[in-house]
Amino acid sequence: MSKIEDFLTKEEEQDIINAIRIAEKNTSGEIRVHLEKTSKIAPFDRAIEVFNYLEMNNTELKNGVLIYVAVEDKTFVIYGDKGINDVVGDTFWDDTKNSIQAQFKKGLFKQGLVDGILKAGKELQTFFPWQHNDRNELSDEISKG
Repeated sequence: MSKIEDFLTKEEEQDIINAIRIAEKNTSGEIRVHLEKTSKIAPFDRAIEVFNYLEMNNTELKNGVLIYVAVEDKTFVIYGDKGINDVVGDTFWDDTKNSIQAQFKKGLFKQGLVDGILKAGKELQTFFPWQHNDRNELSDEISKG
């Protein structure tokens, strides 16, 4: 079994998907998680590639957030679209990163992702509150590469 398959159990993956659904319940923001074994380029650059590949750049309000994890490299990136970067404060990304990193350091990968997702969702609802005509623009499923 490769490291990507060992990273999360099926139950843990479902917990992460549920966290995405909870986080998106009160915001029009879109959150995705992408896991892959390793990145052959700088993780930030790879996160941008994945963001575009998953068509997260096509949300109406440019309010997609990708949590990219390169499992074997032991690195992750949180990447947000232009609409988010234009309105969030300087601490938004650091606070979300710190939520994830605190759990990752303990080997609690599912909890780190759940904490980061819920933190991002809570912040997103301030700037992108859910409206009655909102629709889920992106899959909540974890993508893998």
